[in-house]
Amino acid sequence: MTHDEGQKRNAGETEQRAPDSGAHTRPPRTHLSAAGLRARGWTAGMVRQLLGEPDLLRVNPYFRTAPQTRLYCVERVEAAEASEEFRAVAAAAARRSDAAKAAAQRRRREVLARIAAEPVDVPRLAPPRLAAAAVAHRNRRDQERAYERWGHAPDPATVDSAEPGALVRWKVNYLRHRLTRYDELLDGLHGSTGRAAAEELLRRRIYAAISEAYPDLAQECERQLSERECGPPHA
Repeated sequence: MTHDEGQKRNAGETEQRAPDSGAHTRPPRTHLSAAGLRARGWTAGMVRQLLGEPDLLRVNPYFRTAPQTRLYCVERVEAAEASEEFRAVAAAAARRSDAAKAAAQRRRREVLARIAAEPVDVPRLAPPRLAAAAVAHRNRRDQERAYERWGHAPDPATVDSAEPGALVRWKVNYLRHRLTRYDELLDGLHGSTGRAAAEELLRRRIYAAISEAYPDLAQECERQLSERECGPPHA
């Protein structure tokens, strides 16, 4: 096979060319990639234990610097799948997977219960002090953006120069920053679904606590919460 022919092959499979009969039929697969094995229920450990070294190594046709694609002969894979050892190893892998999923679900329930029960202590500040702290926090973030974004020029604000709506927003942002320690409740949560639910519950509790401590900020809390959960409104 020439180099050009190898590039045209799919990185995950090797196919045997059927005799030219004029029909546009897909030739049978001769090799399977790691992805193809996973689709059949193989884990990386099972591949190492039952198949060992690959039968073929192929340069990735899309990313030349990527590791070579490991390919396994279909006949050898099917023979392994028909063995008692495969059934035993697959059953053990399924049990470990089920146990890991059960542990993750248990951890998720525990974290959600803790978030629901944990008191959220919002700092109670006099209006002038809250306004000054909010503006100072906003100015620090604006200064940080000058280092993070090329061409951003800091534009310091003051309590007196701040537009009322912006000042309300900065107050909520400052209080949320003061409450980021509650993010530690999420430690140990993995997986987008479980973590997303916990983050949403924590976010709702924090905004609710800010609204209770500062009723004049409740509308801004509701706006930010809606924007975070639904995205900004379309123009």
